[in-house]
Amino acid sequence: MRFFTAGESHGPQLTAIIEGLPAQMDLTVEMINKELARRQGGHGRGRRMQIETDEVVISSGVRHGKTLGSPVTLSVVNDDFKHWTKIMGIEPLGEDQDPADIKRQITRPRPGHADLVGGMKYGHRDLRNVLERSSARETTMRVAVGAVAKKFLEELGIQTVAHVHEIGGVKIDPSSYEDLTMEQLREVIENDPVYCADPAASKKMVAAIDDAKERGDTIGGVVEVIIEGCPPGIGSYVQFDRKLDSKLAGAMMSINAFKGVEIGLGFEMARLPGSQVHDEIQWDEENGYTRKTNRLGGLEGGMSTGMPITIKGVMKPIPTLYKPLESVDIDTKEPFVATIERSDPCAVPAASVVAEHVIATALAQAIMEEYRSDTIDGLKKEIDAVRQYVKEF
Repeated sequence: MRFFTAGESHGPQLTAIIEGLPAQMDLTVEMINKELARRQGGHGRGRRMQIETDEVVISSGVRHGKTLGSPVTLSVVNDDFKHWTKIMGIEPLGEDQDPADIKRQITRPRPGHADLVGGMKYGHRDLRNVLERSSARETTMRVAVGAVAKKFLEELGIQTVAHVHEIGGVKIDPSSYEDLTMEQLREVIENDPVYCADPAASKKMVAAIDDAKERGDTIGGVVEVIIEGCPPGIGSYVQFDRKLDSKLAGAMMSINAFKGVEIGLGFEMARLPGSQVHDEIQWDEENGYTRKTNRLGGLEGGMSTGMPITIKGVMKPIPTLYKPLESVDIDTKEPFVATIERSDPCAVPAASVVAEHVIATALAQAIMEEYRSDTIDGLKKEIDAVRQYVKEF
């Protein structure tokens, strides 16, 4: 399974093409739109979420609610494009038009964004050419693709959920959700304003977001993705580029503004002795091999163990501030106070949704690299056979 996304933040639409999905898998617009709506939610989002109501169009690869095995094309129209047609139009400028006359031209790079380095790399003197694609608006299609991947995983008995672990220094109490099933955890999260499973921490997170907004500042946080039902042995120890933890970590780091990844106990392992890090192995006839604990986050030697996979991502504060930082104009080389684009004081709740879908996509790709079938039913049989084999090993 491979995919590409295309489109600019204020362009006419965003597009993704997915190739390699098995045939006969259920897939509808409603499945994807539900996840897109969650990406636009969460306390702390800004005006763009009120302007756009993201709804997907499936224009190939699906017939009567079932995948065909051919490439699936997804697109989301940017409703706001009607206000940007002259600024973002694709037609060449007329002979009498000066590029400098284009409205909203940007020569002042914002600290923390791709503006300056992207302009250097691609030779853009108007930095809008950079920010339009580097914008987190692109994660719309990452979620759309991930919604398809989540459906694929569900067909194989694999469940995913993501939640907010920390915002602005306010941390969740793990005991608030450790006894919940995946379904219960998802229900709690989807009814919480910051997608947090701890009601007490959630209230403090909301207050922290409101405080940051009043100060003209932004705050970041930590999100966690949990995956249950992944069979043992996905990934490999034989080559570095086949390790599943590497693929999942890379996927998490590909999300805009993410600057760190932890698997299982993560960085806490550096402060603990080995006896409090590694997971003892046990076996019983009903479950086969399991671990007494899950400190390594369901991954050993670059492979899934069959235990729940737990992976956290660290999102930095959004760099677009209403209390702007200093920068330098690339034309005049004069210092200035950075310009302000639309900004959210905190996008960590929405980022948790993106993280879930990006990780689901990476896992789906890893599974399809190892177990290839032209139909979803054929793939189910392969995975079921693997589960039975490892139980009896």
